[in-house]
Amino acid sequence: MVNTVTFSNGDQMPMLGFGTWKSAPGGLKYKLKLAIATGYRRLGLGPWKGAPGDVYSTVKDAIAAGYRHIDCAHVYGNEANIGRALADCFKAGIVTRDQMWITSKLWSDCHEPKEVQPAVENTLANLQLDYLDLYLMHWPVAIQKGSTFPVTPETLISLKDLPLLDTWRAMESLVDKGLCRHIGVSNFSIAKLQNLLDNAQRPPEMNQIELHPYLQQPSMLDFCHKNNIHLTAYSPLGSADRPASLKTANEPILLEEPTIAAIAKSHGVTPAQVLLSWAMQRGTVAIPKSFNPERIRQNLASAEVVLTAKDMQTITALDLNRRYVDGAFWQVPGGPYTVENIWDL
Repeated sequence: MVNTVTFSNGDQMPMLGFGTWKSAPGGLKYKLKLAIATGYRRLGLGPWKGAPGDVYSTVKDAIAAGYRHIDCAHVYGNEANIGRALADCFKAGIVTRDQMWITSKLWSDCHEPKEVQPAVENTLANLQLDYLDLYLMHWPVAIQKGSTFPVTPETLISLKDLPLLDTWRAMESLVDKGLCRHIGVSNFSIAKLQNLLDNAQRPPEMNQIELHPYLQQPSMLDFCHKNNIHLTAYSPLGSADRPASLKTANEPILLEEPTIAAIAKSHGVTPAQVLLSWAMQRGTVAIPKSFNPERIRQNLASAEVVLTAKDMQTITALDLNRRYVDGAFWQVPGGPYTVENIWDL
């Protein structure tokens, strides 16, 4: 059984969710669009696997296997197919809406306050839902409405000109209007979280960030715990399916880490199950993605894996402060964003 994290109003979010990043709805046109939108430059190296429509079938497989938490985003370009999968599962009586936790994210070209509500309404229409359980600001970066990658200094909007707080205040109104039950952020640093805590009417309830044994972020974990902010770990398995253009030579491959393999062997489970159990035992939510029905079930079964205190301590020693998704695609000469100021390094 998957444990949950509890929000201030009593809502419970499953700690294991099904991720949909890099899950293509099918078609070369979509793959090219999403490749550009997420910073990929070299074609033919996209991370998508399987036949067209995979996200529809895999979401249905995940729900049938027992997942009750689906993580989405507008920029992934696949929310309409996810919406079809959800609608079909509801119609078939496999689950009801109130048994599902659905998260989505505001893309960076809709940070203008007037664009926030239309953005969530578009997402709701695509997902065929009346409300979201959680809506996140996807990146602490603003771009001009309708602009795409590659970004230029002209399409990027400085946070001095469009502060994150202005966008956040528009997101706060979405809760008041019943369009989403909770709001949060993604890819935010401690400094950016603190700014919202100091100035917002509704504090952020979630920060979705890259978290795994090579990037453990203990200071962020401690800060969020003290401030009643939940954490969701994306790329919890190390994002090995990223395209070659986003990888560096001889980079560490988390799923091949010998220490993780040894712990997995001692428990009779897979390395992926160890990584997901580790994330949940730290009190964080994890959102793995897979197209393989057997791996979908294996990932879900990680909720039953219990690591020892010694296992957890051993994994602590693996921290390399190594980001697989460093946000460098936002950094262009003459632009307002750098890797350093995105993460407040």
